[in-house]
Amino acid sequence: MKILDKYLLKTFLITFTSVFVILFFIFILQTVWLFIAELAGKDLDLILILKFLMYSMPNVIPLVLPLSILLASIMTFGDLSENYEFAAMKSSGVSLQRAMKSLTVFISILSIAAFTFANNVIPYSTYKFLSFRQNIAQVKPALAVAEGQFSEVGPFNIKVEKKSGEKGSDLKGITIHKKNPNSGGINNVIKAKNGQLLSSEDSNILQLVLYDGFQYEDVNPVKYEERKKLPFAKTAFKKYTMNLDLSQLNKVDPEEAVSQGTNTMLNINELYYTLDSLSANYKKEVVSFTENIHSRSGIETVPLRINLREMESDSIKNIEKERDISKDLLNGYSNTEKSRFLELAYNNITSTNFSIQATKEELLSKKKNINNHWIAIHEKFVMGYACLLMFFIGAPLGAIIRKGGLGLPIVFAVLIFISFHFTNMLGKKIAQEDGLTPFLGVWMSSIILTPLAILLTYRATNDIGLINMDVVLTPIQNFFKILFNKNKNKNNVNGQN
Repeated sequence: MKILDKYLLKTFLITFTSVFVILFFIFILQTVWLFIAELAGKDLDLILILKFLMYSMPNVIPLVLPLSILLASIMTFGDLSENYEFAAMKSSGVSLQRAMKSLTVFISILSIAAFTFANNVIPYSTYKFLSFRQNIAQVKPALAVAEGQFSEVGPFNIKVEKKSGEKGSDLKGITIHKKNPNSGGINNVIKAKNGQLLSSEDSNILQLVLYDGFQYEDVNPVKYEERKKLPFAKTAFKKYTMNLDLSQLNKVDPEEAVSQGTNTMLNINELYYTLDSLSANYKKEVVSFTENIHSRSGIETVPLRINLREMESDSIKNIEKERDISKDLLNGYSNTEKSRFLELAYNNITSTNFSIQATKEELLSKKKNINNHWIAIHEKFVMGYACLLMFFIGAPLGAIIRKGGLGLPIVFAVLIFISFHFTNMLGKKIAQEDGLTPFLGVWMSSIILTPLAILLTYRATNDIGLINMDVVLTPIQNFFKILFNKNKNKNNVNGQN
């Protein structure tokens, strides 16, 4: 490797590492901010918080890596141009393509590594991240109940004065409010001196054992006059066991569950294997529903009374007369029978329409699932291609604008990456709804920005600049020159007259 290649690679790596660390830290903080409600007030120890961050870190790489490459490329090549280092290279016969050669090899290797990372590490981390969020209370039972405040667990609001023990499962000063499922108010209060939390990582049931307490329950009398007295029943107990359902605790949002379904937890081979089963099941469902609707229509039981191909031409008039007679299918029936027939037909149409609508929603849901699996496959390839794309946009753009540092490069990098990310999200959303093929939906942003990369590389190579103002200004100047000459000639003619 030549000295020039080592110098460019070293300069780029220093800038890339610095930018990547800063952006990675910013995106991790954003992740913590999004899930702060799940972390705050639950007495999470440092190990659990580090696990939470460790599982969430790989999921921000698809955003951080392309943006870091884009910004580092603009800053590196912009700084070289600003300090006239590129001018010295060109005067020595080193072109822009030659200067980008070593970095192109490095970015290509990085793209392959990004694809491998997206195919193996991200699916595993996504699985662990969602499992950790859903099972955070099973990992440590005391997390379900915070000390000194009411914690909502299903229909119960639980408050404890102090927690102790190795896992914080020994409780003191327990107050429990049970909500009324009908009114939403509190109709049952339990107070106990001591208690203990018991759970298993394999179960969604948290067992709360209470000792030495009382239960107060509102009584709803039959007579309205007695309700004003607010009667209640008081029960004392030495030991009372409650089973709390933790399935709703830290439950993943439904929209997020769709966007981070099982398709994001599989590699390419597993996705293709799953797609074969899903596609076969979808086609089987369509054929089964079609045959079912066809049989319900009763079309096969209707006798074929007339076949024009087998009839002679002289009998067509008789056929037309028969059709004229049979236009009113209910002719000859009483009004009561007609009403019954029409009611049966209406009920059959309504039932068929309801079945069609229900099956349509089911098939649409299955189609979305298939599309999500195809999207997950293409996203792994897009992540690798995005690294190359951002480099071939950032490197020539930096050479053109001739500005390094964190000023103008950040503006260009943010604008380009926002356009890329927004178009990518829009394309995936449309593809999920089956408005586009998954290939076009995922690759839309790359297809749009690839001509920009080619154009910038061409202009930077030929020293044309970012915008050739002569292309815009020359026609305007010619127009005004023609207009001025016409007015001048007209004034000369009027002066001679």
